[in-house]
Amino acid sequence: MVCARLRLQRIRNHFLRPHPIMSHPLPWLIPHQAFPPVETAWGPNDPIPGLLAAGGTLDAAHLRIAYSQGIFPWFSEGQPTLWWSPDPRMVLQTSQFRLHRSLRKTLQRFRATPGCEIRIDSAFETVMQHCAQTVRHDQDGTWIVQEILDAYTDLHHQGAAHSVETWVDGRLVGGLYCVALGRAVFGESMFAHATDASKIALAALVALCRHQGAAQIDCQQATQHLASLGAREMPRARFLQTVAEQSQLPPMRWQFENVYWDALLPPSGEAGDTSPAAASTP
Repeated sequence: MVCARLRLQRIRNHFLRPHPIMSHPLPWLIPHQAFPPVETAWGPNDPIPGLLAAGGTLDAAHLRIAYSQGIFPWFSEGQPTLWWSPDPRMVLQTSQFRLHRSLRKTLQRFRATPGCEIRIDSAFETVMQHCAQTVRHDQDGTWIVQEILDAYTDLHHQGAAHSVETWVDGRLVGGLYCVALGRAVFGESMFAHATDASKIALAALVALCRHQGAAQIDCQQATQHLASLGAREMPRARFLQTVAEQSQLPPMRWQFENVYWDALLPPSGEAGDTSPAAASTP
């Protein structure tokens, strides 16, 4: 996929001057209108692959519906709400998380250092705000606009959006937020104000998911960084099948215990990490 900056620039250009080559016009939804079938999302020969529709209603209720159907919102300030369903879909199987040697050492130090802790949902809105303010090399501005902040905060209050937070000496230094329906987990965005702080939060989410029996984390779009951590592309049809299955399972218990690190790290006092994923990493 093209980088976020180029993709959003194409969207801006398309709204100004419709592209002559497309399989069908982009659906514009009226408020509360149902989403079109994901199979109608623009494909590789259309101007913007993965784009499903524009407009509609962006609130917690429609976010629940969207995620259950493999759809997510992504747009910039000044654009209408844009709904996406890429094919293929970037997905991290929690059993395939690649814990590289340097990150493994970082997690071991973090686990053993007083004042270092993982918190869940203690500062959800702050995490979203930090994610919105993070400067990214492949993106102009932020897609976490006020409408996104409001809708996901409401979803959090309903228990379906969560933050995983990296704290050091009482200071929030990194984290991520995600959506969860049953045991279907959808990653959204990360930030770091200290080296590897966002990776620590992601590793904590993986450990939590392994402990709670959540098999995968949706990463939405392919990047080299996600691929280096073990994420792989999955056909959309297969992804939708897994979402349907996992969203029907009982909700996860969103609380992190230090013992969950054992899913990634050896128990204290043992040398090395003998997990298959770790053994295959450089």
